[in-house]
Amino acid sequence: MKLVFATNNLNKLKEVQSLVPKHIQLLSLKDIGCYEEIPETTGTVEGNAKQKAEYLVKHYGYDCFADDTGLEVESLNDEPGVDTAFYAGPKRDANANMDKLLFNLKKESNRKAHFKTVIALHLNGELKTFTGICKGEITKEKNGEKGFGYDPVFKAEGFNKTFAEISLEEKNKISHRGKAVQQLIDFLNKL
Repeated sequence: MKLVFATNNLNKLKEVQSLVPKHIQLLSLKDIGCYEEIPETTGTVEGNAKQKAEYLVKHYGYDCFADDTGLEVESLNDEPGVDTAFYAGPKRDANANMDKLLFNLKKESNRKAHFKTVIALHLNGELKTFTGICKGEITKEKNGEKGFGYDPVFKAEGFNKTFAEISLEEKNKISHRGKAVQQLIDFLNKL
């Protein structure tokens, strides 16, 4: 089975490809010749995931899935939320995003946060969604070299290391994306 994963993020593609069964081949946006920015204008993580999947079906005709992820920090009224990738501006700069987050939390004792990923699967004319949540907290400084995005400042509940300090295999077992992808895989395996 071939499925398009609506992403140009090679880290995300690698992470998800390591989770899906070998009989499912993931194609990236580049693989199908999609180079334009796919709209993410709904104002919600779930809405953006659905919007991206529907865009690919309409414009490229592929069965596909898309995801969107938001980091919600309790003491910041759930910021950055749907704007997670653009928290510090339009360049999607992970270091600038983390720096802004750490600055905004400087005087906060409550550092509780959670990641939420929604995957929208468009398959055979039907749309299904899968949601994964990982609770944790924001550290006071960046730690670790692995992963991407906010991984160096996010520590999952029950762990004393950030996502950037643990292996990809460990992260996939507990992460928001790992949980949502597992639901997707369970669904695909039933077909």
